[in-house]
Amino acid sequence: MATKEIFNQISPSEFFYRNRDLAGFSNPTRSLYTAVREFVENGLDACDQQGIFPDIHLTIKPVDAEKPDPKPYILTVKDNGPGMESKQIPMAFGTVLYGSKFGLKQARGMFGLGATMAILYGQITTNKPVTVVSSVDGKTQHEYVMMLDIQKNKPVIVKHSAKETNKKGLSVSIVLEGDYSKAGSKIRDYVSQTSLITPYATITFDDPKGDKFSYKRIVDLMPPSPTIIKPHPHGVDVETIRRMIVDTHYQIPTLDNNMIEKVRKELGLAKKNLNFDGIMAKAEKKWSSLSRPVRVIVALMSFLKMDFDKIMKIRIDDIDLAHKHLTYWDFGESKSIMVEMPKSSPYYKQLANTVHGETIATFLTKRFQRVGQATAVKFTEFAGLKAEKRIGSLSNDELVQLSDSLQKYEEFLAPDPSCLAPLGEEPLRKGINEFFNPDFAEVVQRSASAYSGFPFIIEMGIAYGGQIPGGKITTYRFANRIPLLYDEGSDVVLKVVNETDWSRYKVKNDAPLVIVSHICSTRIPYKTVGKENVADRPEIEKELRLALLFLARKLSAYMSKKGLAEIEKKRSNLYQKYLPLISQFATELAGKNKEPDYKKLIKDLNMNVETQK
Repeated sequence: MATKEIFNQISPSEFFYRNRDLAGFSNPTRSLYTAVREFVENGLDACDQQGIFPDIHLTIKPVDAEKPDPKPYILTVKDNGPGMESKQIPMAFGTVLYGSKFGLKQARGMFGLGATMAILYGQITTNKPVTVVSSVDGKTQHEYVMMLDIQKNKPVIVKHSAKETNKKGLSVSIVLEGDYSKAGSKIRDYVSQTSLITPYATITFDDPKGDKFSYKRIVDLMPPSPTIIKPHPHGVDVETIRRMIVDTHYQIPTLDNNMIEKVRKELGLAKKNLNFDGIMAKAEKKWSSLSRPVRVIVALMSFLKMDFDKIMKIRIDDIDLAHKHLTYWDFGESKSIMVEMPKSSPYYKQLANTVHGETIATFLTKRFQRVGQATAVKFTEFAGLKAEKRIGSLSNDELVQLSDSLQKYEEFLAPDPSCLAPLGEEPLRKGINEFFNPDFAEVVQRSASAYSGFPFIIEMGIAYGGQIPGGKITTYRFANRIPLLYDEGSDVVLKVVNETDWSRYKVKNDAPLVIVSHICSTRIPYKTVGKENVADRPEIEKELRLALLFLARKLSAYMSKKGLAEIEKKRSNLYQKYLPLISQFATELAGKNKEPDYKKLIKDLNMNVETQK
């Protein structure tokens, strides 16, 4: 006998509990590194958004130093940011997919997922709670000790206390199973590279062995905070449009005392109590001067055939234009009642326009970035739709038609880059010079471009010689100021670097060369939730290639000049070696006592060498 299949729904936290590899928590080594990343990046983002120079303190301590790895570690990250309101802490740190990073702007995090996943992993491996300490005013700090209810995706508060403090900021501490013996080098690289791409931050790391790594702020200039923008037409699909339409609907006014008083006042009935017919007659005379909410209430009353007293005893539940009926709940009779709405009624259009929302043209200009009225009208002609048609009245086929046309229309302006906050050429240059102390360094910031409607900017730097060790070309990858250290082989940046013919630019494969690449965007196209490598979108690949070729040409010019200088230096060395001998031989041959002034000639040659450099 076949058993009946049972269907169940699981919470987001239950899903990630079962599939934690997706978020980068696949083993004790990777998990310790990922947890560090998530907490440090949250602290940096919080400071960035408030224009505060970040001061991040990372500590990793073993619970029992004598135990071999993997073993439990206490991971603590403190920042000097704005802190978090006490009432938000339980949900923010005890709920998967809850956060403030879902708007369309540049941020290190994307999903409101990472920190909670780290907490979830710590709980799974050690059954220990997370401790969150926050102060938003620098006077009172709130401390929460919490667990996460995985099945319900809800926080369980073990303890909450408050006390006085003199510092603002947030501290998060978890106990998790990790393997620092294997993860240590990656974590140290991560901290080091984070300070390179965030030169306006101070980052301190106390490691389990008692060593302290401190990176002081290099520059006193912060990039401007990114702003939240409207979506670009090329970046939306049918489902996004459906959600936007729901948000654009004009809401049916609530039938309460204040609303009825407003209707009375606009109809001039503040002191009169007319019956239904009298109210409709008055509304007909004053229709052109009535506000939109009042017109909607009058239209509802016309179909319900109710005066003020009766309409106050019901609740509107549904307006179904497809079947031309209205459903309401009658509190007196405790039942749901449906009435017809004949399309011939003069009030039908008012209600239909309310439910159907804006016209397509208005929808485009209000809900998307950089779309004006003229562009909206031209687009609707291209899409084969009427500009004045109400967005809520579109059929499923028409919605697909609208979505497809938005992707194909080529006359929309490029996305607004104000949602991006690139580091900037000068801070990047200073960071590269401070870290690598090269003989040659050059940087470039490309102008904003877009993929699938999401704006992005490529910043890139190149450094050669000096204290950079030879042996191979080294590439440092960053996305939204996050160092990308894992899964290097499948990243678009490395693809571009490896496909470059360096011999054309007088660079050998074992040259002491460093490339620093930074992609900033509202949506980095990561290949996994673990945020380690960037997909090779054609638009991004093109901008990376153009940036790299620009820098390669600059390096080639330097190498040519350097080559000439080396030739002059060799020539100068030869002259310095043989000119004294030639001078002595010529003096003896001429029978003179005084040698010619060959030292002045050598000095002029040396000056020429310095000029070539």
